[in-house]
Amino acid sequence: MPSVSSYSYSSGLRQQIRDNLETFPDMRVPLGSHTGAAVAITVTDYQGQAAIIITKRNPRLKDHAGQWALPGGRIDEGETQVETALREMHEEVNLKLAPSFVLGLLDDYQTRSGFIFTPVVVWSDRSIEELDPNLDEVASIHAFSFEELSRTDSPNLEDIPESDRQVLSMNYLDDRIYSPTAAMLYQFREVCISGRDTRVAHYDQPVFAWK
Repeated sequence: MPSVSSYSYSSGLRQQIRDNLETFPDMRVPLGSHTGAAVAITVTDYQGQAAIIITKRNPRLKDHAGQWALPGGRIDEGETQVETALREMHEEVNLKLAPSFVLGLLDDYQTRSGFIFTPVVVWSDRSIEELDPNLDEVASIHAFSFEELSRTDSPNLEDIPESDRQVLSMNYLDDRIYSPTAAMLYQFREVCISGRDTRVAHYDQPVFAWK
């Protein structure tokens, strides 16, 4: 198995992520009264290094305005999770990729706001500098480098009085990204980079993300 110690954007890294996902027993959650949704965890080239595409949501949006997010949204009737993730990525950051660029899925994550998100791991053949945000939804596009993702001071676990579950967050530069986005990024780090079967469904979200 190729090493990702340098986190370089390479075919070897792509194969390692694919291999780790193929052996990971990802878990689906029944929808019940929740709404199905999907996000794209997209590996891209950022100055020769591997990075995940993350966005800062438009501050004028009705839901989760101004928050850090992965490209994604609710599943339209007749769509699969993969189709939704690829469509939303195209709509939000103008990156159109075929299903052949999908490397696999991570665990479903149920949110307090009534969604069940399926994280779809995608490999991009374009660098992040080539992408343009759809300003109706996305204020800006950012690179969460693998080096930054693997910081030893992440994740953070916080007890809150409103829940008996800990809230998980990830440090990003001089800011902090909270779950649900942080939980999915952390599982990506554990499964795709480190090859560990780590679960994250038991981590909660901060109260401001509950609605």
